[in-house]
Amino acid sequence: MNKKTEVSKGLRSLLTNIEKTNNPDERKQLVKELNHSIALISPAVIEVNPFQPRTDFDEEKLLELAKSIKTSGLIQPITVRALGGDTYQLISGERRLRASKMAGLKEIPAYIRVANDQEMLEMALVENIQRSDLNALEVAISYQRLMDECNLTHEALSDRVGKDRSTITNYIRLLKLPVQLQSAVRDGLLSMGHARALAGIENPAVQLMIFKQTIEKSLSVRATEQLIRELSEKPATKTNKQSKAPSESIQKITAQLSQKFGTKVSVNRNQDGKGSISLPFRNDDEFNKILELMEVD
Repeated sequence: MNKKTEVSKGLRSLLTNIEKTNNPDERKQLVKELNHSIALISPAVIEVNPFQPRTDFDEEKLLELAKSIKTSGLIQPITVRALGGDTYQLISGERRLRASKMAGLKEIPAYIRVANDQEMLEMALVENIQRSDLNALEVAISYQRLMDECNLTHEALSDRVGKDRSTITNYIRLLKLPVQLQSAVRDGLLSMGHARALAGIENPAVQLMIFKQTIEKSLSVRATEQLIRELSEKPATKTNKQSKAPSESIQKITAQLSQKFGTKVSVNRNQDGKGSISLPFRNDDEFNKILELMEVD
């Protein structure tokens, strides 16, 4: 989607020109150009926003993310605001920034914003989303940027880009997939349909298992969805068989056996006709009584 570049003299010059120009059209074009670039910035020169509402971060999940980033890199760039010189202030992506530092990355990808460019940034992002060459992950990242940086809800974003709210939600959910799956979407190994189906699974381990089967067996979206349904229905079927109330005839037989043997008999029978009869006893006398009634020597 965007061309990665170091924060070089050319990019610094672009930032300076945006701040200096008083021409709205020229400023809009410069912001648009900046929006299409992903810079590589050292985490050491990025200040955390003091107004960041989130203060608690799950240490274990941060370690998991750091491990993924160390292996696959940072897939979704953070967003920073240029403060002048070589310093920047974080706008969104503190969790990714923290995990990148834990992973020991010297440079991380970042979108750079300048002050007072909210409206033009929104226009540039919306225009960027309309491009036909974006993959599903790039669209998802653009949607997330619009919500994070322009304070838009799913509904407001839906109005801005002319897409159904459900479509927006489906794209955003891609960013919650494990890094390995996000990389597969970015590289074209996994389609939007496959990714959307996998995003509906809560367990990351199950997501990765089905993802591997999908790739290895070249499963279609429909086949992947069927595999997910089969895995989710298995435990439900087992539970239904076990928890289903016994029929009236089984209840009657249970009562008759309990009366005959003088103990509480349990009769378990599933839909397939398989089952068991349990005759509990508390001592040898009760055990021998049961054997006598069954005419067992």
